[in-house]
Amino acid sequence: MFNNVLVGVDGRPYGRDAMALASRLKDPEAKLTLAFVQGGSLAEDLKDSSKLLEQERVAADIEADLVSVMAASPGRGLHEQVEKQDADLLVVGSCGHSSFGRAMLGDDTRAALNGAACAVAIASRGFAQRREAIARVGVAYNGSPESEAALVAAQQLAARTNASVHALEVVSLPSVSYVGIVAPAIGDTIDALLQEASTRMQQLSGAEGRAVYGLSGEELAAFSDEVDLLVVGSRGYGPAKRLVLGSTSNYLERHARCSLLVLPRIAAVGKDISAGPRSV
Repeated sequence: MFNNVLVGVDGRPYGRDAMALASRLKDPEAKLTLAFVQGGSLAEDLKDSSKLLEQERVAADIEADLVSVMAASPGRGLHEQVEKQDADLLVVGSCGHSSFGRAMLGDDTRAALNGAACAVAIASRGFAQRREAIARVGVAYNGSPESEAALVAAQQLAARTNASVHALEVVSLPSVSYVGIVAPAIGDTIDALLQEASTRMQQLSGAEGRAVYGLSGEELAAFSDEVDLLVVGSRGYGPAKRLVLGSTSNYLERHARCSLLVLPRIAAVGKDISAGPRSV
């Protein structure tokens, strides 16, 4: 599924977390590139960055191309390198200021990645130290094309290691009211929405699904504590083929308790995800 993977590396632990996650997500014969972004342009700077990248590659014991990128910020440099090499996945690590185990980006990286021309994965802190395989893959699902693409991606990734797939739909009350129409009791409305969603989730093929009531970001963040990887679709309104973080994915990249994979909008129309199991 991912054949051209770019990893942000800077010599710190969360860069190693990103390398470990990239190794799990990429196809066996995929091209893997480690990139170090810096603001200088002196020959000495390039030499130092090349040395750092080589050390990180050896320590991780992986085969990868190495590239030094000059840019105003790490996020912007990675964004530009994605386009230059036509990568289909960018993997970064969680920043050093997040709570243990959380997937969280720094502000400059977040701003630059919002609009990346490929899927983005954020490794949770300490991922490189956890040697076990990804055994439980979660997916945010609500029946939309974006969530259908996320489900297919989750199933394809899970199939490699015989991992289980778990889907969650979060039900919230509609925010629109109509003049002159008497709304049903809130409790009745919630029960009806939950019943409808639960029926839909029980009909999913190749995944264990359930529905809960609440706020999408908060419920999915709690759900992420039950899985090793959470897959979500991008629902922003940016240009096609771009990843645009909506309110839920924005919340998750700050609060997810496992590694996070966010798919770009193009995946929603089936151009980035190969044919695979679908819901019934």
